[in-house]
Amino acid sequence: MGSPLFFCIVGGIALKYIFISLLFLLSGCSDSINAPRTDNPTVKEMLSLNADADLFVAEGYVFSNASHVDWVNEYEYELGEQVGEITKQADTHWEFEDWTASSLPVGTRIYATNAPFYIAIVNGHEIPYIKLVEG
Repeated sequence: MGSPLFFCIVGGIALKYIFISLLFLLSGCSDSINAPRTDNPTVKEMLSLNADADLFVAEGYVFSNASHVDWVNEYEYELGEQVGEITKQADTHWEFEDWTASSLPVGTRIYATNAPFYIAIVNGHEIPYIKLVEG
């Protein structure tokens, strides 16, 4: 068997390494908690902020009605090609997939523009939708 002094020295070194490892682990975790957000907004987040949000999902992105945004209303755009069509309407986040909308009726056609937004045409009215991206 070893001497008590040997166990004190070895135990102290092991404890020191455990403490240092724990310190690195905790400091790494705190950086991720304070890190800026880098992912795009989700349907779940948008509906939790406003259960009546007018949005749709396309190409994996959430698009939000922008008819209340001044710069969008003042933007002179040209309607481009149709990029999709609403195929489903849903009111809970887990039901959403590409071309699912919260308010737009099924069959609504979505068009690209030469501007940073899409246009949905409902009953002859052009409604702008902005892609929600972080950053």
